[in-house]
Amino acid sequence: MSTAAAPVRPGAVLADLLPASRTRYAVDAALVAGGAALTGLAAQIALPVPGSPVPVTGQTFAALLVGTALGARRGFFSLALYALVGMAGMPWFAEASSGYAMPSFGYILGMLLAATVAGALARRGADRSVLRTAGTMVLGSAIIYAVGVPYLALATGMTLSQAVAAGLTPFLIGDALKAALAMGALPAAWKLLGRRG
Repeated sequence: MSTAAAPVRPGAVLADLLPASRTRYAVDAALVAGGAALTGLAAQIALPVPGSPVPVTGQTFAALLVGTALGARRGFFSLALYALVGMAGMPWFAEASSGYAMPSFGYILGMLLAATVAGALARRGADRSVLRTAGTMVLGSAIIYAVGVPYLALATGMTLSQAVAAGLTPFLIGDALKAALAMGALPAAWKLLGRRG
């Protein structure tokens, strides 16, 4: 029995390396649902930040990981499913919350966009080296903040500088650690798969 995989084609993301089958749509649906579930589980890893209505969670890391592993289309659908099911009442946003009437909902919208961009970059090989993965994670995080921080300001009546102080600055160290984890994990996965290919 051979364990060799087919050679990795250009433009592939990690999810494309799953064995092809006649039920590709079922596999894609399972990947989308799995990405949404992973994001929901990671959101439960939450630490409150004093003075901020936004906790530190594993949610942003999961969203970027889902985008890079699944690609832009599946990453978008996965985070859209996560957002829609959470808005409908599933308590899988940070700290087992749900709905859309919360100050941190803008970050969820930002994650949807960031997963899509990270997936598009991954199709161009941005998850295969340490430096390119770092750039992808930094850009993804910047997108999340670009949507989340102004939303936080509007939802709470904070000034933009107050929203930056409450919804961005306390999270930079955690984001650097998440990026470092991705910088090791994603290129290592490609190296492992490349040895098998």
